[in-house]
Amino acid sequence: MIKSISYWSFPGGLEGAKSVSEALMEAKKAGFEALEVCLSETGDVSLETTEASAKKIVQMACDEGIRLSSVACGLFWDNSLSSGDPKLRSRAMDIARKLIDVASWLELDAVLVVAGSVDVFFNPACEVVDFEAAYGRATEAIEKLESHARAARVVIGVENVWNKFLIGPAEMKGFIDQFNSEWVASYFDVGNCMLVGYPEHWIRSLGKRIKRVHFKDFRRSVGTVDGFVDLLSGDVNWPEVVKALQEVGYDSFVTAEMIPLYKHYPEALIDNTSRAMDSILGRK
Repeated sequence: MIKSISYWSFPGGLEGAKSVSEALMEAKKAGFEALEVCLSETGDVSLETTEASAKKIVQMACDEGIRLSSVACGLFWDNSLSSGDPKLRSRAMDIARKLIDVASWLELDAVLVVAGSVDVFFNPACEVVDFEAAYGRATEAIEKLESHARAARVVIGVENVWNKFLIGPAEMKGFIDQFNSEWVASYFDVGNCMLVGYPEHWIRSLGKRIKRVHFKDFRRSVGTVDGFVDLLSGDVNWPEVVKALQEVGYDSFVTAEMIPLYKHYPEALIDNTSRAMDSILGRK
């Protein structure tokens, strides 16, 4: 497996303010083999990114001797593919197409997509969408995006997130399998499923459907977003997670998505995460 870290794990990453060149250098220095970049409203990888500017990032990574792993996107929380507002759904489709294009320009084969949401856990004012409506709209959206992804040779990685939607492995399998396409798969997040299940169970159930993996840790006794903690500090059974990944033949990128940042000296998070991942992956 290939040790990667999310751009969002760096100070300024969530806002798109961190230079990708700096993130590449800092990730390489800390011992990471790859960086996951993130599509934001503004910044080096944004809705305004062009093919030419993307190629510059590819060259930066090559010069630094580090790989790019995938492209994530947090814009689907405010622009949901399952929203009851047709304008928001249309914008979400535009974002998804741009996400796929940027990944293609970056010579990557996978993106992270939040396929739909019943609600947004961190925004109580957000609309609550009926589950069946959310499922239907998400299905329609991914069906339309599949041809774009296939043409670009970029897999749509549907992530399990706190959206009260696709919250079990059987539900996720059914959603993915209905498209009967190698270009729709799972972007599996280890920590996100801890509230409702066990990641090793998800991994064995999803199997070859898993295209990318996020590493996070979580304390069940907290039970809220504050339960996300440093790797090895929570309740994830890491030996079982790695064993399950090996059993299903997963040998691609495992990306640490460390949010939130430390209140003080947030840059220390990168080195701490690298050391923890070395232990998890049996490199120490």
